[in-house]
This record gives sequence, C-alpha cells and structure tokens, in this order.
Amino acid sequence: MKALIDHARSFRQSAAGSEEFARLAQGQSPQVLFITCSDSRIIPALITGARPGELFELRTAGNIVPPYESQQPTGEAATIEYAVEVLGVSDIVVCGHSHCGAVGAVVRGDDLASVPAVRDWLAHAASRPDGAHDDPAVAEAVQNHVLAQILRLRSYPGITRRLEEDQLRLHAWFYEVHTGSVLAHDAHADAFLAL
Repeated sequence: MKALIDHARSFRQSAAGSEEFARLAQGQSPQVLFITCSDSRIIPALITGARPGELFELRTAGNIVPPYESQQPTGEAATIEYAVEVLGVSDIVVCGHSHCGAVGAVVRGDDLASVPAVRDWLAHAASRPDGAHDDPAVAEAVQNHVLAQILRLRSYPGITRRLEEDQLRLHAWFYEVHTGSVLAHDAHADAFLAL
C-alpha cells in the first residue's frame, strides 16, 4: 500500500499545474463506455492507450451486464443509462479476458455457497457459456459470455433506440492476459479475430 500512496502523492504534485487536468475539471465527454471485469489484471487505459476523460468505465465481476429492470435499478444499469443518455457515447465495448475466475466458476459449476453474494451475482451471467471445462484460460467460454452480455445490452431501452437510429455501435472484445493480445468479434466470420 505504501508504494500506491507514494505514487498518489507524486501524481497529485505533477497533475496540479497540468492543462490536461484543468480541462477535465470542465466536464467529461467520453466517446466509449468500456465494460470489463473487476479483475486487477485488466486495465482499460493500458490496453487502449486512453487518456483521462476518454473512457467511461463499468467494471463488474465477470463483466456481467445484469438484465434491465426499471423497477429495480442497479448501479450497472444506471452507469449504462448515464453513458448512453447523458454522455451520448457512440461506442460500447464489452471486454472479457482469459483466465477469468468468474466465468471459470460458472463453466465448472463451482460450489459458491461460502460466497453467496458472488454466487447470486454470477447467476446474472445468463446461461452457462459453452467452453471447455479444463481450459485454464476459459477462452471459448469467456468469448461466448461476452457475446451474451452484448445481447443483454441490446435489451436496454436507450441502447435499443440508439442502435435503431444508427447512433451507437457495440463491440465484443477478448483480452488475453498472458499475451496482451486483444481480439474483437467479427460478425461476418462469427469469430474473435486480432484487432
């Protein structure tokens, strides 16, 4: 923790006179909502090269997009709605990753009785994604899971409307933790291919 605190102190000092940070105080206008896993190995700005203010991020265990329910709003739904309706993002990326513990637990059918909140959250993953149970990277399962989350997003009213108006694009990505490669789903090939 000490190293993180030391960096935060030096960051504050270097940012104090920066024109970039002064500009950020005027507001935000990101073009992309980046939905990914809470996993500490996944750093959206590092993967994309984004600068402050360029990505609006939603991080959830297993990059799960819960079903849309207007009667029982969630923090995730509120973040998605804000990004689409208020910030007017033009692109949404759902980025899964190799070696995902959440998707792996779902695929293997792990007993999660000792972590009931995790168990109940993972129930939002939709159906068990297809993929090899013995693949430590759970690559195929994560890719299928990402596509299921893209379908979920399409059920959100604001997203449905903006897709129909051709004002929004959805992207399914897969990040390989062990190589740093990013693959994107190509609808024509129905496969995840290198960017």
